[in-house]
Amino acid sequence: MKLTLCAAIGISAFAFGFSANKAEAATPETLELISNGKDFIGTPYKYGAPAGVTYAFDCSSFTQYMFNGLDVDLPRSSSAQAKVGVKVPKTELSVGDLVFFKTNGTSISHVAIYAGSSKILHSSSSKGVTISNMDSAYWKKYYVTARRVFN
Repeated sequence: MKLTLCAAIGISAFAFGFSANKAEAATPETLELISNGKDFIGTPYKYGAPAGVTYAFDCSSFTQYMFNGLDVDLPRSSSAQAKVGVKVPKTELSVGDLVFFKTNGTSISHVAIYAGSSKILHSSSSKGVTISNMDSAYWKKYYVTARRVFN
C-alpha cells in the first residue's frame, strides 16, 4: 500500500511538474493586459502609427502601448523589442509573452502578445487589432522567438 501511494505521488509530481513547463501561466496583470487589448479589436492598422495614439496601431506601437500600461518601457520597433526581456522557448510560452515573426522573410518584422491556447493578440496589416491562431500554417512558417518582458 505504501509503495503504491509513493509511486502515485511520484508519478503525479512528475506529471504536474512536466505540465507546468507547458502551462500558459497567467497573472492577474497579464490577464488584464489581454482583456484591455481585446478592447482595441478592430482598431485599424497604420504602418508607422505614432507611439501613444489609439486611433490606429502597427504591430509594435500596439505592444508598446499595451505594455506601457504595465510600466514596461518597450522600444518602438519589433526588432528592437525582440532584444528586451528574457528569451522563452515556444513550449514554455505564458500569457503576456511577446512573440516575434519574420513576415518579411528576412528579419523580425512582426510582434504579437501571446494570449494563451496558441492565440496571439496583435495589430495585423489586414485586420487591424485582432486575435489569430499562431498554430496556423502562416504564423508557424514565420515564427522566430519569444521574450518575457513582464514577470
